[in-house]
Amino acid sequence: MDNRPIGVFDSGLGGLTGVRELRKRLPHEDIIYFGDTGRVPYGSRSPETILQYARQDVAFLLSKNVKCIMAACGTVSSTYPAAEAAQLPVPYLGVVDAAAREAAFVTRNRRIGVIGTAATIRSRSYEKLLRQLVPGVEITARPCPLFVPLVEAGYVDHSEAGKQQITKLVIAQYLTEVREAGVDTLILGCTHYPLLKSMIGEFMGPGVTLVDPAMTAAHHLERMLAERGLRASHENGQAHFYVSDVPDSFVQTADLFLGEYKGGPVEQIAIDKY
Repeated sequence: MDNRPIGVFDSGLGGLTGVRELRKRLPHEDIIYFGDTGRVPYGSRSPETILQYARQDVAFLLSKNVKCIMAACGTVSSTYPAAEAAQLPVPYLGVVDAAAREAAFVTRNRRIGVIGTAATIRSRSYEKLLRQLVPGVEITARPCPLFVPLVEAGYVDHSEAGKQQITKLVIAQYLTEVREAGVDTLILGCTHYPLLKSMIGEFMGPGVTLVDPAMTAAHHLERMLAERGLRASHENGQAHFYVSDVPDSFVQTADLFLGEYKGGPVEQIAIDKY
């Protein structure tokens, strides 16, 4: 047993879909979440800047004595070097590796779509992994930069019809090419995108399996904790949130991502110190 918290970080709010999944699967675990709301988005930054930010985010979580780290950010998971992650004093898990393995497992026709931020798509991280995992795979990758602001503005699956109509237009704009490529699997390569899952699924059609990186990574993390004897013995786990900008707007939007698992203290920290 190990009662230290699980550390989760993201460039902002999207990683909260990972927290929600972890709280559902691992209710006895404490979670420390850092959202870099003062420097969001990471998706349009250079690889060097993303790496610098990721190192600071990891250093902050390590200062909180976490027992493992989940990079719930597709952009960081695409950029942070595996060799560096392997040198960390605690196990590290990125959402890219978990989602690529899930997509490789579920595809039947070896045609896989990948959507994500500009940085994630530019890094070709999913493509590299999928080519190793699925011989002869055909990949259609598309950046979807408007999805994140739409989600954060509440233009999501269960919003009112007018908001949904706008999001559906953007989905059609981005995903027509992916649908026409005949993919049977689509990786939602940014942790914001599961909040659009119903509308994306409706557009892609019933024959396409959607892979949710946060859900898949949470499943991998659950298994890893069990295998290494790191599960906690708390009666009820707590979530504690840290942000790099004022907490007010974070608190309002966090409830959208966390659903029934909302709640927990939120503190602002100076990430530049790490």
